[in-house]
Amino acid sequence: MLSKFLLTTAVIIGAFFVLRQRHIRSENDSAPKAIERDAVENAKAAAKDELSADLRAAAYMFLALMVGLGAALYYFDWQDDHTVLTINLHRDNESGPVSYEVYKYQLENRSFVTIDGRAITVASNERMEIIGLDD
Repeated sequence: MLSKFLLTTAVIIGAFFVLRQRHIRSENDSAPKAIERDAVENAKAAAKDELSADLRAAAYMFLALMVGLGAALYYFDWQDDHTVLTINLHRDNESGPVSYEVYKYQLENRSFVTIDGRAITVASNERMEIIGLDD
């Protein structure tokens, strides 16, 4: 998940520099021509610059929205992964279950790692009860 976030950030930064370079190049190309234009052409250029500025502002707002949305989704995914679950293992030869606390992302099919770092493998004759999972 972190690699996806870093790749997206790299693409966004690359697009920013490409658009910035195009903008600088277009300003350098239009500077000598602007002196030679008459009043009508200057009005058209001003309208085009306004449109360009509006599109640039919209692009920055879209970029901020996408980065914010990505950060929010990453946070909610992280928060869900760090939900603490209680696992009760019921064994045939014991009267009461053995309880463990586990982060959700540490839970696997027949094994898990507890909060304090113990790796537990569930035997075939044990029954595993998970408390705290939301559907």
